[in-house]
Amino acid sequence: MMYHNKDTNRKTLAIVQGDPAGIGPELLIKLLNCDEVRKSANLVIIGDPAVFKLGEEQTGISINGVRHAPPDTAVEISAGEILHLDMHFAGIRDVRPSQATAIGGNSSIRGFHRALELSRDSTVDGVVFMPFNKECMHLAGSQFTDEIAYATDFFKLSTRPSEFNVVRGMWNGRVTSHVALRDVPNLLSIERIEQSIHLTNHTLKAAGFDNPRIVVAALNPHAGDGGLMGDEEAKYIRPAVRLAQEKNVNCVGPVPADTLWLKVREGAYDAVVSMYHDQGQIAIKLLGFDQGVSVLAGLPTIITTPAHGTAYDIAGQNKATVVPTVNAFLMCLNIASNRKMHDFLEGLR
Repeated sequence: MMYHNKDTNRKTLAIVQGDPAGIGPELLIKLLNCDEVRKSANLVIIGDPAVFKLGEEQTGISINGVRHAPPDTAVEISAGEILHLDMHFAGIRDVRPSQATAIGGNSSIRGFHRALELSRDSTVDGVVFMPFNKECMHLAGSQFTDEIAYATDFFKLSTRPSEFNVVRGMWNGRVTSHVALRDVPNLLSIERIEQSIHLTNHTLKAAGFDNPRIVVAALNPHAGDGGLMGDEEAKYIRPAVRLAQEKNVNCVGPVPADTLWLKVREGAYDAVVSMYHDQGQIAIKLLGFDQGVSVLAGLPTIITTPAHGTAYDIAGQNKATVVPTVNAFLMCLNIASNRKMHDFLEGLR
């Protein structure tokens, strides 16, 4: 596929609509209504035009300058124009707010897949997606636990990517993610923890940190208290931190998880490597749920999304704040514009 960008100084970002029954339709329209967004990059929207129309109806905002085209058309963007690649899904007009459906899941999966194809072909420089609903994706037949697993399979990666959450300059990565808590101890290893530390270090450098300060969380209360409350710190976490330090990564740990976020909030560290999902998510969402961004890192493209979900409780009511979505867009653009990240992504292709 050929890519014709009439403004070579601007990056091109793909924006995927997300689940039609959630707050994605209104967030998309609110995002496109921001002058900063329209002026900063070339925009390619991927999804069903009916969902785009739904978002306009929910918000009472009409977006001008949208050109609709088939999903396989060559991407050519004129100044001030938004290109909408139309993917039509039978029955999507009948999906109601807060309704989990296979149609919604299928539209999310196929839209995301098309965005990954455009990224693989170097047609777009990054991907931003409105919130997906994992239940809907499973109803649609997806066998993957989350979006990052889907992208990992799409790119046929042998390395392990990870999801980061970012709030007000504070980053949280994790060694394990969407797995049962009972399975976490058996998934920990020196190699896996060290890989997570290195990915955190690299990702923050790509985001503009010269020498990221990383703190690695303990798994057990009081960091195991010398083995009285678990030995994962001694067996896995401390050796992984030591190996990373020997490779000049600026990291410390294991530090008890109930106090380390206080130090991050005070500015002592830039990023946390947590051992499991809620260990870091609870803290970082309390610190700024209304601003948070999720970054899918370690892939051959940069992918971001607002850190909240589909918010079925307020879907269709025009109550959702667009701040996390704008932050996700700007984060994607910032990292896509960073030469360090460009060199790294080229190495993964």
